[in-house]
Amino acid sequence: QVQPVESGGGLVQAGGSLRLSCVASGRTFSSYAMGWFRQAPGKERIFVAAIAWSGTNTRYADSVKGRFTISRDNAKNTVYLQMNSLKPEDTAVYYCAADKTYWGTSTDGYDYWGQGTQVTVSS
Repeated sequence: QVQPVESGGGLVQAGGSLRLSCVASGRTFSSYAMGWFRQAPGKERIFVAAIAWSGTNTRYADSVKGRFTISRDNAKNTVYLQMNSLKPEDTAVYYCAADKTYWGTSTDGYDYWGQGTQVTVSS
């Protein structure tokens, strides 16, 4: 079992950058695929990016391709989301998720979730 905890959110101007971190407690972090999702006010939670167990394979939502990069450091039990060229429409609460067997785009596929970190992009 893992418990993800996100950090790194904040307020940034459009065009700026932020790096989110997610530390997942537990001794078997490398056994979990990790994902990032986001939820804007009044909207459903949607997929942003995911990374497979070893970190070799990644996938992204079309809306963030070329701007966001997901990575992981299994020695530190941490997954990162580097966000560049931020836009006001990136404003949302960002959630980290973990699962032993799934690294897809559906929220239903992930068993473990963090509490989220707020990202606000001003125009």
